[in-house]
Amino acid sequence: MTIEHIVVAIPARDEEVTLDSCLESVLDACEASAVPSTVVLVLDSCGDRSAAIARQYPEVVTIERDYGNVGRARDAAATAGLRLSGGDPERTWIAFTDADTAVPAPWLRAHLSAAAQADAFVGAVVPRLDDLDQARRGVWLRTHPPGATLGHVHGANLGVRANAYLAVGGVPALTVGEDVDLVARIRAAGYRIAESERHPVVTSARLEGRAPDGYAAYLREMAS
Repeated sequence: MTIEHIVVAIPARDEEVTLDSCLESVLDACEASAVPSTVVLVLDSCGDRSAAIARQYPEVVTIERDYGNVGRARDAAATAGLRLSGGDPERTWIAFTDADTAVPAPWLRAHLSAAAQADAFVGAVVPRLDDLDQARRGVWLRTHPPGATLGHVHGANLGVRANAYLAVGGVPALTVGEDVDLVARIRAAGYRIAESERHPVVTSARLEGRAPDGYAAYLREMAS
């Protein structure tokens, strides 16, 4: 079914450095999609200037929570967006990204293309290569030829039709791997999943992340 509304769900924890670029890129992608969109940002246990930055974006629904749990924050953003949009779940798409990530302008168009043939979408994520040290940048370039990111699930570029999301119980309350768990349950329930490396999102190359054993740990261990 044709998607009539998009919910963009973004969890954040102390992301004052990257939040501006994230929100600006997401709003640009919403405009480029030409589909009505609701952007929800959940500030989870933030002690920095993230809330003040978020207030500069009236188009973004901002919710403050003290979960200390990325799974709960991600699910809270999706749930709030679905409640606010009030649309048919079969015609509503949830696109997830992270607050340390910038999405390209065609990002949501790529999700909509996937929605034309599938119930969920696993997209590509790349680090900001200029922010990596020389050793890790070299390892990344050697180990990531075309096709290398396929099959890897990242919450920074993940989409799902709302009816499928609700049917499998949403994002679990996990501090790491919540995105992988969600996709595994979507697949186990028999929903169709599309994957693509086109229009990857660009995420932080920091080596100390907010989630244990998350993407930062992957980059940290790359040159070990």
